[in-house]
Amino acid sequence: MDSTTELAERLIAADTGGWSADGLRATAAALGWTWTDGAAGPVLRTDRASGDARLTPVGEYEKRYTYGEEYVELVIPVGQPEPGDAAQAEAFRAVNEELTAALGKAPVMGSHGEMGPFYSSGPSWGNPFLRWRGKPNTLELRAGKTGPELVLQPTGPAENWFWRQGIGEEHSISGYFGHRRDPANAGLGFPGGWTARSWDTVTSSLADFLGPLPAETSALGARIGMPVYGRTDGGAPILFDITCGERLSIACFAPDSAGPAALGWGTVAEYPATARTWDDDDPVWRIDAGGPGAPKGRALAEILVATAQAVGVQEPAGLIVGGEGTFVGDYSVTYYGLGLPTG
Repeated sequence: MDSTTELAERLIAADTGGWSADGLRATAAALGWTWTDGAAGPVLRTDRASGDARLTPVGEYEKRYTYGEEYVELVIPVGQPEPGDAAQAEAFRAVNEELTAALGKAPVMGSHGEMGPFYSSGPSWGNPFLRWRGKPNTLELRAGKTGPELVLQPTGPAENWFWRQGIGEEHSISGYFGHRRDPANAGLGFPGGWTARSWDTVTSSLADFLGPLPAETSALGARIGMPVYGRTDGGAPILFDITCGERLSIACFAPDSAGPAALGWGTVAEYPATARTWDDDDPVWRIDAGGPGAPKGRALAEILVATAQAVGVQEPAGLIVGGEGTFVGDYSVTYYGLGLPTG
């Protein structure tokens, strides 16, 4: 039986025949799989311990993004970790490291957030992905409901779906999208974003971002350092520093007159793990939100929003993601799901 790396290489080399039923039947036969028609679409019997493959047919909502294809995804489970955020993130990272060693660093990475390709939903622990972009097909390592999955997809429909979500409405795009300077990304298009119009929207978008963040960054092998500035009548000084690798820590630079302790911030004495990120007394105020599965996204978001309002940030557009935060290793990242300006 193919290893995950061998499977990935065979998928990249596969001729999917324009993503027609006949072409994919031939692909399944070439891979040694058995095609079985099911109620939700074909199931491909792989005899892999991690489970059978499945095909996603073009449905009513997918037609507008396709170019004559009959299917938009071939999904193969490649792991069955124990339940729990940490186990899921660890399983994803193990496959990530194996594929990176064989295929090279993924040209694209990020998180699908609340809404995956073609309006699918991801697992509760997070929705990270790594993408080896190609023509006519793209291979993606994606978080599945029960474990990591390899997803082969026709590049055109997948990218057309993503690009056309940039309609400007709140939450029209979620998650974050990072790309590297790589020849594979030639011609890659980027959708427009959206802007949060209320503090309720900021609270929900921050909650969605912060809750799964350490699980996702652990899975991706990434570290995010994101300063957030607060525009007030006195300028736009740094207000927060969101740092996340295997743990999520948040620092607050609000003046003592804003009452940080009453708003929910602590010091290094209460959060000693944050001393690995910042000096013992600079910044004074901080929170250690923990590792995969630990952060309480909604509670953290409410603290950040209340602090921004306490220091005099008048509107959501006054919270600004620092441009420094858009560089994650050698990826340039757009935080679509936050709905906040970047400056």
